[in-house]
Amino acid sequence: MIGRPPDAPRIRLDWERFRYAGKFVTRDAGKAVAVADGVLDREGWPPDARDAEAEGVVGAVSFNPDRSDPDTVVLRYVTVRDDRRGEGVGARLCAFAADCLREDYARVRIDVNNPYAYEALHKAGFGYTGERVGLAELVLERPSATRESVYVDGLDAFRGRDLTDAEVAFLDARDGPPPVVDAPEGEC
Repeated sequence: MIGRPPDAPRIRLDWERFRYAGKFVTRDAGKAVAVADGVLDREGWPPDARDAEAEGVVGAVSFNPDRSDPDTVVLRYVTVRDDRRGEGVGARLCAFAADCLREDYARVRIDVNNPYAYEALHKAGFGYTGERVGLAELVLERPSATRESVYVDGLDAFRGRDLTDAEVAFLDARDGPPPVVDAPEGEC
């Protein structure tokens, strides 16, 4: 874990290699990062975003307390470096962040708008609540007592959308929740 709001460090990510890179430059959101081996041992790491890019980051997640529920924290943005996608970095990072945040909050929530994120968050132990927010986001929560029974309902919510051929094939290959990954060890 890097830091919690309001004093979380500013992290500058390479905007060409990370989606949502600009969302990690503010202090008002907490941040957790996955880094390459040896990065945390570097002196002066992480550098302030105003000074330098945070080299060695392979994934990042930002979070804030829910404004309407003091027992809930919301994961806002999850990003994995383009060359590390598909390796499970995002799922393990979200599982780690959720484990750490559960020390202070009863629930960790995230809203997802695509089937790939939906699958990754299920791997991280989140479950679809059956709720929707915003334009097209499904609400997932951890802990979840209903992961398996509503997993397919979430897949069906995506199936009803205008999807790419790759997204259709991805959804067609799924019929039950994926196994949950183990959260990596690290300092909360």
